[in-house]
Parts: sequence; C-alpha cells; structure tokens
Amino acid sequence: MAKKVKAVIKVNLPAGEATPAPPVGPALGQHGIPIMEFIKEYNARTAKFKGKIIPAVITVYEDRSYEFITKLPPVSSLIKEALKIEKGSGKPNKEKVGRLTREQLEAIAQEKMKDLNTDDLEQAIKIVAGTARSMGVEIES
Repeated sequence: MAKKVKAVIKVNLPAGEATPAPPVGPALGQHGIPIMEFIKEYNARTAKFKGKIIPAVITVYEDRSYEFITKLPPVSSLIKEALKIEKGSGKPNKEKVGRLTREQLEAIAQEKMKDLNTDDLEQAIKIVAGTARSMGVEIES
C-alpha cells in the first residue's frame, strides 16, 4: 500500500553547500525529518553544481520518512549567469540591466526544458523571455 503524504516542501539551496540553518532546519524540523541526514544527501547529490542554486522538492510521509528530487537551477539564475550580472532590475520597466540574444534564450530554454511544463522549444523560449522581462532584461529579436 502506498504511503500517505504528510507534506511537500520546496527549498532553493546552494549546491553542495547546504547547512542546517534556516530555511532548511525549521522547514524539515517541524515535520520530524533528520536534518543532517537530508543535508548530507543533498550536498552529495549536488556537489557537481557547486556555486549554483539547486531547488529540491521534499516529500514527507506520515511515517516521517521522506524522499526528495533535485531540479535544475531557476531560470532567473541561468539568465543572471548568461549576462554575468549580480541581480535583476528593481524597476524592470524603467531600468534595464542587460540584453539577451535569441541564441542565449534558446540555450537557456533547452537547458531548463526538463523542468518546464512544455515540450515545445518555442513555448519554453517564451517562458524564459517572460522571466527575463520581469528581471529588466531586454530581448533581441
């Protein structure tokens, strides 16, 4: 018989460098999950992505067991990496922080395709472009 799911927790953590400090400790502690066990396993799985933010989706079961999957870095992180910028614009409609070419958009969309809710490259490019616009990044046609 399938286990009953108690909670699903989503966290964005630095790859290979997660610590039991907030946000991980309190989020897992309140569900009775062994925090250090999760931290060690997460850091082992994500060590090759050091320096990036890797989201994890943790499924907690009624019997206090858990499992988790790691995803690819968020689209915003990939855009910042491609443009070599620290952060997006505070006023995206007025202050622009960079320009993405069609080729860069396509590369980011292909990298992130597995986590997006589409199988169509054109739709994935539109999703990435929307994120870029909300960060104050201009899109070259």
